[in-house]
Amino acid sequence: MKHLILILTAALLSTTLSNAAPASLFDGKTFEGWSGDTAKTWRVQDGCIVGGSLDEKVPRNEFLAAKKTYKNFDLTLKFKLTGTEGFVNSGVQFRSIRMEKPAHEMFGYQADIGDPTWWGCIYDESRRKKVLAKSDMDAVNKVLHRNDWNDYRIRCEGKRIQIWLNGVRTVDYTEEEKDIAEEGLIALQIHGGAKAVVFFKDIAIEELP
Repeated sequence: MKHLILILTAALLSTTLSNAAPASLFDGKTFEGWSGDTAKTWRVQDGCIVGGSLDEKVPRNEFLAAKKTYKNFDLTLKFKLTGTEGFVNSGVQFRSIRMEKPAHEMFGYQADIGDPTWWGCIYDESRRKKVLAKSDMDAVNKVLHRNDWNDYRIRCEGKRIQIWLNGVRTVDYTEEEKDIAEEGLIALQIHGGAKAVVFFKDIAIEELP
């Protein structure tokens, strides 16, 4: 009987954990739990994480990274990208690491953001340096809100990665290379070389078994 009770307790605990409410990664007020260039590039404004400038070009790629690593998860957030000059681009890093040289760069998967055809793609930042999975822009353009708020959902389970933009699944990618890490940091990017500003808010993550 005692053995049965232990089994039932473990099963209940597993079910409870798998159905736990998503945890917020941003308190809306501070950079608690994040690291990056908060002196010049990143700021907190009106409950959002904001990066970049419309007055002068962002000199280089910059990333604001959450300090905790994640493996299997379901991440949701809202973002808005605006820009007036140059390569207006952003993205959300996941299963990534911060490089030592140059220290401002990240290495790993990115859910890309930006025109002409980057929305909803998976780009391999500073590693294979190519698009790993391309979105269908005909489908994306039907739901995309340029210069306004959009929803991203990124789900990682083992080697499978899925991304949704405003409820439309843009990619369903399975990693085939054996040595690619399945755990790492989540980070927010503003791309260098443009007068551009990106906003992020309502960042929440549900960790999966």
